[in-house]
Amino acid sequence: MIKEDFAPLKKAGVQAEMLSPGLMTRIKAYADIHAHALFSSLGRLIRTPASLAFTVLVLAISISIAGSFYLFVKNVRQLAGNLESTNQMSVYLKMDLSSGRINHLLESIKKDSAVESVTLIKPEQALNEFKEHSGFGDAVNALDRNPLPPVLVVMPKNSLQDQDSISQLLKNIEQNPEVDFAKLDMQWIQRLQAIVKLAEKVVFLLSILFGMAVLLISGNTIRLELQGRRDEVIIAKLVGATHAFIRRPFLYTGFWLGFSAGVGAWFIVSIVLLSLYSSVERISQLYSHQFNLVFLDYSESLFLLFISSALGVIGAWSVLNKQLHLLQPE
Repeated sequence: MIKEDFAPLKKAGVQAEMLSPGLMTRIKAYADIHAHALFSSLGRLIRTPASLAFTVLVLAISISIAGSFYLFVKNVRQLAGNLESTNQMSVYLKMDLSSGRINHLLESIKKDSAVESVTLIKPEQALNEFKEHSGFGDAVNALDRNPLPPVLVVMPKNSLQDQDSISQLLKNIEQNPEVDFAKLDMQWIQRLQAIVKLAEKVVFLLSILFGMAVLLISGNTIRLELQGRRDEVIIAKLVGATHAFIRRPFLYTGFWLGFSAGVGAWFIVSIVLLSLYSSVERISQLYSHQFNLVFLDYSESLFLLFISSALGVIGAWSVLNKQLHLLQPE
């Protein structure tokens, strides 16, 4: 009885063992065909090094221009983040406030979700700083009383990204009875925001334009390659080769063109940034501000190679779909 219960399972196992070698053979044959097309297309490209170098260089320059503008915006964003640390909101309190009311106001402002930090500058501290830096120490000593009010220095969060919340924060602080007035220079923030947004749109449009240029150049290269192998393609069609079989090596040619152009673009962008690095560092030191150029990171480098390779394949595909139908045996 037990043997009969396991009989269907044994039969299924035998069938699976019979199918597995056939399936593995198919997978291996499919992989071998693609590997052959991959490396044979590379070997065919290497046979014409001058033509290959010229095509790859043109593609690499096109991709590197878009990549350079992307890094420019990325560095501007970094600079904006550094400048945000100097964006302080000065809150001038009324004179003769008790320390208890000042501390209560300070704690209430700290609890606001739009506030990064709050610092109290006492009148005595402000007067001493004024004496030290203004050069009017003797005149200040002649005063009967300290004319400077207590000041709260408020550091907002995301001041360069969320202008509305900063304006609302300024209004909320001014509504407190202890506050005389609050001051924040929003004009330079608006200008910087506008510059960053404009640069982002320019990068997006340039990326589309240069992407189209890569598609056209790689597609035209594949079209010339196809015309040069016209007789070979026609013979392949005569013996029954499908469009997918004929198309495969040309698609891998487009891949190699795009991949090589991506590697070249990465080196061009890196060399450009390295040439500017010392100058930027010198300017940063003159302004007593730490700013380092941002390069393409690991994920961005992989994305660059993926996009360039994909553009090469897409450009080849778009040309092959039409040209293979036009090439018919007479």
